[in-house]
Amino acid sequence: MAESKKKKQYLTVGGVFFLLIVIPLSLMAFLIANGMFRLGVTIKERTVSVLESQDEVKMRAINTADEVANFLMGCKKDLLVATIIPATDAAYKQFIVENKKPLWVKQDGKIQQVLSPLYKEIALIDKNGKEQIKIVGDQAMPAGNLVNVSDPANTTYKTEDYFAKTKNLNKGEVYVSPVTGAYVDKAAFAKGQRFSGIVRFSTPVFSKDGFAGIISLALDYRHLAKFADQVIPTQAERVFETDAKTGNYSFMVDNSGYVISHPNDYHIIGLDKAGQLVPALSKENSADSTQKGIEVLNLNQLGFMDPNLQKVAQDAASGKSGIITYKFAGSTKFVAYAPIKFYAANLTQPAGFGWIGMGVDVEKYNEAATKISQNIEKEAKAWTATVILIIIVSMVILFFIMVLLMRGIGRSIQADVPEGSEGDLAALNDDDDDDK
Repeated sequence: MAESKKKKQYLTVGGVFFLLIVIPLSLMAFLIANGMFRLGVTIKERTVSVLESQDEVKMRAINTADEVANFLMGCKKDLLVATIIPATDAAYKQFIVENKKPLWVKQDGKIQQVLSPLYKEIALIDKNGKEQIKIVGDQAMPAGNLVNVSDPANTTYKTEDYFAKTKNLNKGEVYVSPVTGAYVDKAAFAKGQRFSGIVRFSTPVFSKDGFAGIISLALDYRHLAKFADQVIPTQAERVFETDAKTGNYSFMVDNSGYVISHPNDYHIIGLDKAGQLVPALSKENSADSTQKGIEVLNLNQLGFMDPNLQKVAQDAASGKSGIITYKFAGSTKFVAYAPIKFYAANLTQPAGFGWIGMGVDVEKYNEAATKISQNIEKEAKAWTATVILIIIVSMVILFFIMVLLMRGIGRSIQADVPEGSEGDLAALNDDDDDDK
């Protein structure tokens, strides 16, 4: 009887010990497994529901368009500041040096951020169109290299008419040129060449005798293009270059409908070797131009691919933002678009400078999202199985520890009880039972 009670006591102690450890461990395992499962489900739902939240992409397009407008407004202010600084080589060089912003560039195969001048050129031009001071990069042009830019053939890109467009403006008014640069065709792009160009800002200057000439700033195109080139509509982090093959990228369009920023630079409007604009794709020339790798895009001329492409350009030119679905290159895409509300003497409301587009290829994104969610689900299940296995092994180990402890406790009790006293204890217990 006494032996039976001792065994019961051992079992009770062991059971309590086992439960005190196993219950919290099991609860912790359940919470961890449940948390991982819920995390997997949540990430999966959020991944798949991005396309259901097109308004978020639209808001990002609007915010990006506003960023571009503010940036261009800053350039306009810089030009007006340039009209009041001393008209000397040193002052103009200092102006270029002090106006820098960070750019991500690829040098020696490495991507790095550098502080780069905003402006490639600054020039003071007299009332007849003759350059008086010109800084290119950080170098002042010698007098023998200064030209008369009233003749477009003498300008940097051989066809610029900014002098004629600026000389009749009022004080404080600014002319802003279209994006200007040499065209990069598909073959050159494949070899690593990228579009390089300028946006020219110019304003008249006056003396006591009236019109005295103009001041011109040539904005480095890269500082403008980065607002679209580095943005993936469905991703918060910026990238060095987006990939058009994913169908998930941003682009920029001017107020004439020409693409001026795109992951594929051969879609950007540019000049041929003669200084003439390369014709944009149209119904008449699309087959021939595509075969030659010349694919300039003007959305006002792409109605033959999908009427909604033309509608996007028209809506944005009227100052509207929105979302529209269209077909391009055999894929179904939706694009969120927003106008860039920057205005100048030649950039009037509502079209302004142009607009930002953010496109997502519906099929490709759904496929990628589904694949990601499946991988997440597999990982969650794998981790859950691992946790369960750890718990089972832990319980087995704890069971053996409990058995060892029970034996230890039993031996300790036997060592403390004098030999032969078991009978007295048993008799005492029996007498107690009889009294009851």
